[in-house]
Amino acid sequence: MLPRHQDPILAIATAPGRGAVGIVRVSGKHLSGLVKALLGRNLRAREATYLPFADAAGLPIDQGLALYFPAPHSFTGEDVLELQAHGGPVVLQLLLARCMELAQVHDPLTGRALLPGLRLAEPGEFSERAFLNGKLDLAQAEAIADLIDASTEAAARSASQSLTGAFSKEVHALRDALIHLRMLVEATLDFPEEEIDFLQQADAQGQLGHLQRMLTSLLARAAQGALLRDGMRVVIAGQPNAGKSSLLNALAGAELAIVTPVAGTTRDKVQETIQIEGVPIHIVDTAGLRDSDDAVEKIGIDRAWEAIANADAVLFLHDLTRWKLPQYQADDREIAEKLKQKLPAAIPVLQVWNKVDAVAKTDSSVPSQNLYVSAKNAQGLDELRAELLRVAGWQAPAGSVFIARARHLQALQRAQSHVLVAASHLAARAQLLDLLAEELRLAQRALGEITGEFTPDDLLGVIFSQFCIGK
Repeated sequence: MLPRHQDPILAIATAPGRGAVGIVRVSGKHLSGLVKALLGRNLRAREATYLPFADAAGLPIDQGLALYFPAPHSFTGEDVLELQAHGGPVVLQLLLARCMELAQVHDPLTGRALLPGLRLAEPGEFSERAFLNGKLDLAQAEAIADLIDASTEAAARSASQSLTGAFSKEVHALRDALIHLRMLVEATLDFPEEEIDFLQQADAQGQLGHLQRMLTSLLARAAQGALLRDGMRVVIAGQPNAGKSSLLNALAGAELAIVTPVAGTTRDKVQETIQIEGVPIHIVDTAGLRDSDDAVEKIGIDRAWEAIANADAVLFLHDLTRWKLPQYQADDREIAEKLKQKLPAAIPVLQVWNKVDAVAKTDSSVPSQNLYVSAKNAQGLDELRAELLRVAGWQAPAGSVFIARARHLQALQRAQSHVLVAASHLAARAQLLDLLAEELRLAQRALGEITGEFTPDDLLGVIFSQFCIGK
């Protein structure tokens, strides 16, 4: 552990602002002295006690519940004290200050401070200590933050799956299978004089094939979990008055963007997150794309192109009521050309034709596209939602979905790549066992990065710095 991990820490563990209840949490070694000095009595382990919280003069700061969790039976694996008071910011700050004050008071028997080095916790430091003390693995610790940040019910349930260790359990099963296979390869390398082919007898080829299938399945479900966590950023683009703001309002089910017949009403980005089958879709409405001399509108158009450049998908919205106009068609072609220039080929651009309610069904000039909508009466929105899920890559998974992050997917992809190379070495006539053993070791190491078995300290700092303070 780094030196800072030895310091006792404290923080407000509830959200900023006023609330019915606020929690101050302390974690560290040997908190019993602080507990008695702060509360005037010892506490029974893991039992809530209602009592006053007093200041240095003995005057009550508040009355509430105190809970003491002696190590190792606590969230962090250290001694933990939780003070549950009324959730006013002033009350909680007074409790923080009182804990800091008492930490420096000297014990009359030992002459030492009650809790030397007590400091405010950094973001995610309680969860980081839980990981470092073996209470959680890294995937479970990350799932805590993902559960807090979940924007849909499906995302919350998937994060809960990861928090209980279901994702880690499957990663460990893969790791154990790799270790067993590595053992067979090493045995073959260590005893070449024996006439026993460990690999053939143990069906190493079949074991590798099974590993590949397990990795493919886990990677597919983790990819779905990553989609539940991060969602997809969709930008609505098109000419002024094509109905972009109306479409945003229709998808969101609320009047979020101002809609008027005046071209150029939308001057800046308007964003709303909706969910489709539990998948968060971040919809961005943008200013109409056209040449403009209006300084404010030009800024909005520039921001529209910036949003388009960062999109996971673009809805190119066309106005069916103006489609026959030559100038309108020319402007649409110009926008389409710019989209090709600014977007990678992998980013899908969905051609969506709006105002279908105002066009006669027998009009043969209507473009032969399959995404017709009416933002006015919600016609075609279900088909549009289904198409968004398709381009997002969402598929109802056969097994459990785990909340996953980009680094989890990258680690699984590296492990899969190493297993594929290992299979090619095993299949070679010369059976390149040294190279096979190395590829299996690298695959195991990649899986270990997910649960934190092989994770550098700088990566841990990045991961836990994104957590809440007090968590």
